[in-house]
Amino acid sequence: MAAPGSAQVIVIGAGICGALAARRLALQGVPVLILEAGPRIDRARIVAAFRNSPRKSDWMSPYPSSPWAPHPQYQPKDNGYLIQAGPYPYPAEYIRAVGGTTWHWAAQAWRLVPNDLRIQSLYGVGVDWPMRYAELDAWYQEAEEILGVAGADDTGSPRQHPFPMPPVAEPWAMRRFRERLAPTYSVVANTVARNSRSYGGRPACVGNNSCQPICPVNAQYLGINAVEAAEAAGTKVIANAVVYRIEADARGRIAAVHYYDPDKISHRVTGKQFILAANGIESPKLLLLSAGGKFPNGIANSSGMVGRHLMDHPSSSLTFYADEELWLGRGPQSPSSINTMRDGDFRAQHAAYRLDFTNISQVLSVTEALIAEGVYGPEFAKQLRWRAARQVSVKNVLEVLPNPDNRITLSAEKDALGIPKPVAHYAIDDYTRRGAERSKQDFAKIAELMGGTGLRYSVDGQFANNQHITGTLRMGNDPAKFVTDAFGRAHDHENLFVCGTGVMPTAATMNSTLTAVALALRTADHMVPGKSSAAALGADADRTT
Repeated sequence: MAAPGSAQVIVIGAGICGALAARRLALQGVPVLILEAGPRIDRARIVAAFRNSPRKSDWMSPYPSSPWAPHPQYQPKDNGYLIQAGPYPYPAEYIRAVGGTTWHWAAQAWRLVPNDLRIQSLYGVGVDWPMRYAELDAWYQEAEEILGVAGADDTGSPRQHPFPMPPVAEPWAMRRFRERLAPTYSVVANTVARNSRSYGGRPACVGNNSCQPICPVNAQYLGINAVEAAEAAGTKVIANAVVYRIEADARGRIAAVHYYDPDKISHRVTGKQFILAANGIESPKLLLLSAGGKFPNGIANSSGMVGRHLMDHPSSSLTFYADEELWLGRGPQSPSSINTMRDGDFRAQHAAYRLDFTNISQVLSVTEALIAEGVYGPEFAKQLRWRAARQVSVKNVLEVLPNPDNRITLSAEKDALGIPKPVAHYAIDDYTRRGAERSKQDFAKIAELMGGTGLRYSVDGQFANNQHITGTLRMGNDPAKFVTDAFGRAHDHENLFVCGTGVMPTAATMNSTLTAVALALRTADHMVPGKSSAAALGADADRTT
């Protein structure tokens, strides 16, 4: 059967943002077609692949890269897809498949705090957003209703209505952190798109502790849930459709997109409006690939800002032994955090941060450490039990300011279809490093309050956590400085919209997905005249009591 050649709206990327924007439009009677570079996969295969994988600490192991739509993989060795230009490495992880990277996310679904949108005005750093927090509240609420977000009221982010669900059951270890750190620190339940009760036709979390790389019972909301909801609303999805060029007409309107199938046969698809929703690396890559004619610098790039201002949330950490048995490993992997350093006047001097507690089972990491130390026999069994019961870890989630030199460009090196690979230019500046240094005071105090011994700080100047790809297609009112306007419309092309974390002007301290979904819903409503209020379509369609 021949592939569809046109639709009113063409969406590039079947991740959570593209799929929910498509669903939103389809529910309004708009014909929508989604093109996804990667394959269609199923949960059972992923669960089995992870169960059988010897690389249990590698959350990409169940998601092999497709030859026609490669994505970065670093174990057992770097596949060389995301080229590193430095000066600091940026080994980002993402999945090119129907459903996108939320296949293996931790389901952190935080709102920003109001001052995150005004850090230039308030603290003289970064840039202000082209909107205020109050304008996003209704969109946040709808995003939470669709995803099924569980949370407590003490997050620091104002809200007009309650969360759809109360927090997921608190693991024992997190309870002990909360009790023992009070009143010095307030430990709160993380805000997550994970069911604490039956919701949206999905079951409650049963504590498998494999949220990453896959929730085996579908208690977490994933991008594939969004895709299936979009299809139920009438959206068509073509998998293995690798878009390699966006075509603009003489007036600057987007006329079509071109994609390869796995056999490198080219197809052309036309539409009236287009949504680019690949991610913060693949989306700018595609805009840059589409250079030519009236657009020598690429589509949507008259400002030269496409691909620039790449941000993430680097992390450093402390691991230690508590003075009581806590036995991490039951329940969500990342259930609790401390949010007191998300905002304050200190942001004029150093990065804000959130402190996040791991609840990942320590048995594997302790076993590997003991083997490396040469411990064996009865002493191995004794040490394994003692360490696995007491070993805990806390990390920071640091703010990165927008920097135009942190960017995505194109490589001369090409993938199997002959498409240039993306290049990451990245550095972590002193502002962020000062925040990391300040967080050590909190690390030390937490360890003290928990009776910590055997303190092991991560290596100074080395950071983990390259999974929150933000920026590269930022929204703002000035076409000379920003790629899109406040609704995600490209300044250069009236019928091209961008959805995803790439449009966020700053990264703040919180995982970016919920904000990106709220913005995507707002963009979808803006694309259809007469639809501009959040929840107008009724999120109750997604709610199950």
